[in-house]
Amino acid sequence: MAGLRARLIPAILSANPHTAQGPSPVTTADLSAGGVPACKDAGSEMYLAIEGVIGVGKTTLARLLQPVFSAELLLEAFEENPFLSDFYGDRERYAFQTQIFFLLSRYHQQREVVPEVLARGNLIADYTFEKDALFAQLNLRGDELATYYRLHEALAERVVRPDLIVYLRVETDVAMGRIAMRDRAYERSMDRNYIDSLNQAYDVFFAQLRSSPVLSIDTNSIDIVHRPEHLRDIANRIRMALGIAPYQPELPFKGGRLA
Repeated sequence: MAGLRARLIPAILSANPHTAQGPSPVTTADLSAGGVPACKDAGSEMYLAIEGVIGVGKTTLARLLQPVFSAELLLEAFEENPFLSDFYGDRERYAFQTQIFFLLSRYHQQREVVPEVLARGNLIADYTFEKDALFAQLNLRGDELATYYRLHEALAERVVRPDLIVYLRVETDVAMGRIAMRDRAYERSMDRNYIDSLNQAYDVFFAQLRSSPVLSIDTNSIDIVHRPEHLRDIANRIRMALGIAPYQPELPFKGGRLA
């Protein structure tokens, strides 16, 4: 345990919590052809969080929605976790180190960044603090899980909750294809059974979540990068869920309907 503490604490303290980003001209340019209207009349600060299994497209959607809602971005600093690549190689051995690092670094980020950004305006995050417990349920056992729960419970009370969680649903094989397409080195040995178990756990978790409203969207047949109408539909549904004008009644688009 002393060896773990020697690696874990300095890593947490060196992680940069300030990954909130202001409006980006790159993402605005991506949207210009689609004509997605910016939302400037919300009246009060909006805190939106995007969730879903690994590979579903959380960060992509967050970046594309940023100019639509004139928001700043809060991106999960998962690449700063020094245990992550070891975890994917041997989940049982490195689960506790990986999970505790994520828990503390996410808390550190949420406590420092979220209130500061909301004091200025809207915020879109590509993760929620709550979902950390979902990974712990899958990866930890016995005393390690009990220790994690005690720490998570104490920290969760101090975290600002989103006004809306957009939960992106996807079939496991589609998620695996997206993971392969982005080709991150530490994800190349990703086990499909693990992603499938995680995907099922996400479905159960967000079906039961009561801390924030959840908007569930099926992403299997949509392409928010190359199909502007798909992005417009999602933005419209978010406005409807939050009661933000302008929005239009839901309409189906070619190739199916968002669920």
